[in-house]
Amino acid sequence: VQLQASGGGLVQAGGSLRLSCVASGRTFDTYSMGWFRQAPGKEREFVTGIAWRGLSANVADSVKGRFAISIDNAKNTVYLQMNSLKVEDTAVYFCVAKKTWTAGWAPSQIIYWGQGTLVTVSS
Repeated sequence: VQLQASGGGLVQAGGSLRLSCVASGRTFDTYSMGWFRQAPGKEREFVTGIAWRGLSANVADSVKGRFAISIDNAKNTVYLQMNSLKVEDTAVYFCVAKKTWTAGWAPSQIIYWGQGTLVTVSS
């Protein structure tokens, strides 16, 4: 199984980026897909997640109203649209997958982790 994330980079505060994650190696229709991030010196934290079939998403309070997750099932791709970026959004962003039937988004529930893509927001 591979979760190949891309789209990170350097952006000014207030700007936007879209991350992509191509999922391969198995079928994911019983999984939920999401994004975690890890800032320097901090623990990994949940950002947002959604079931593969695209029902309502869970979103962390810190990014609510600014970030949105979506899935293109035909392309096996998960997107993270990030708007109104802040300096504190600077982190490595990881694409993840967990079984949909498990409640919550704790790191221990994640079955697959992608390799991460770095997002740097400058002031």
